[in-house]
Amino acid sequence: MNHKQRFLRTLQYREVDRAPDYEFGFWAETIERWCTEGLSLKKMYSEASLIQRNVAVKRYFGFDPSDQFGSYLPLETLPVRSGFWPTLPLRIIGEREERPVLDDGIGGIYVPIYLGAYYLRYPLKNREDWEKFKPFFHADTPGRFPLNWDEVAERCNKLNYPVGIQVGSLYGWLRNWMGVEKISIAFYRDPDWIAEMMDTLVDLWIKIIRRALQSVKVDFSEWWEDMCYKKGPMISVHHFEEFMVPRYKKVTDLLKQYGVTINILDCDGDVSLLIPGWLKGGINCMFPLEASCNDLYRYREEFGNNILLMGGVNKIALMKGGIAIDRELERLTPLLQQGGYIPMVDHAIPPEVSLENFKYYLKRKREWIGRTD
Repeated sequence: MNHKQRFLRTLQYREVDRAPDYEFGFWAETIERWCTEGLSLKKMYSEASLIQRNVAVKRYFGFDPSDQFGSYLPLETLPVRSGFWPTLPLRIIGEREERPVLDDGIGGIYVPIYLGAYYLRYPLKNREDWEKFKPFFHADTPGRFPLNWDEVAERCNKLNYPVGIQVGSLYGWLRNWMGVEKISIAFYRDPDWIAEMMDTLVDLWIKIIRRALQSVKVDFSEWWEDMCYKKGPMISVHHFEEFMVPRYKKVTDLLKQYGVTINILDCDGDVSLLIPGWLKGGINCMFPLEASCNDLYRYREEFGNNILLMGGVNKIALMKGGIAIDRELERLTPLLQQGGYIPMVDHAIPPEVSLENFKYYLKRKREWIGRTD
């Protein structure tokens, strides 16, 4: 059974030789720690980006292949730009607590933090700013697809591991550009503006999907929102259902026409209140399912085989090591046996996890899922 078949059959609740062997990724500080504890990476990766170093670590540990285009997430997506494009030049304009202060080129000023940014000034403040943004969401802007797209498409169609298409984010991107406070107020004071921005994104995605999937058969779509924290969603369920669910459905209906029925949503925090809406909108695979605030067994009981799950292995167990890791895998064994579940740590591996503990986890996990190669 090849990697593509294994991925699809697992998420179709069909018989499979073993579960896929993926992990989300690793903090930069984790990789730095592990290099002092015996992790040996090629010298070329010492100055590489975090994404490139993550790819190198994944290859070092021999996870199931998914790294042709250098994705940070555990699964590979087509090299297609589905968001704000082109990106604009960054400028260092100062320093704060030993970190650079950057001008993002679109009106924002921020300090970079792990996989994100702490904004001192958000770029999208009003409709006037939005008018400046809109030209960056044209589907025909050069650079959204590689110039050798035909060659890339032909190669992708021959791969024996899963490849998806990255769609994007309705709330998360807008929140990043506006900030939580401003987007929260806009839902009440200017809902038509929120609707216009989300419709602009949906129109872009539909054009990108149609062009890409005419050439490539993909196995899944990938979405990102990060619109929850440990106590629940950042917006009301009412607004989520009104503004986002119908727009998700419009895109997933199109994906279904191309045979794509696995739609993976990356959202941290407690996602329980939003799962019904995501399922209604056609998004059916939840990831990374942070163990501290998500009950995977409750989700399976409530939503049955309609829900697909990825993640859920408590990172705290890896910090503790040994017996804690064994108990964590034992806790998830019935879920693994049911199918529709790909186990991996419930977010990127933090630097509190030693290399020794990660190696033990990897050994035990691979025994657990039945990987023998």
